[in-house]
Amino acid sequence: METATVFIISIAVIVVAIAAYAIYLSFGAPAAELSDPFEDHED
Repeated sequence: METATVFIISIAVIVVAIAAYAIYLSFGAPAAELSDPFEDHED
């Protein structure tokens, strides 16, 4: 493969990995520790 193709595929894999990790943090197991600020200050 050409150098440019390998570089583009590498960047795409990194972007997808970061997006997948962000979705995991938002909706996965660590999300149970997050608090809802609107529920904390409800009148």
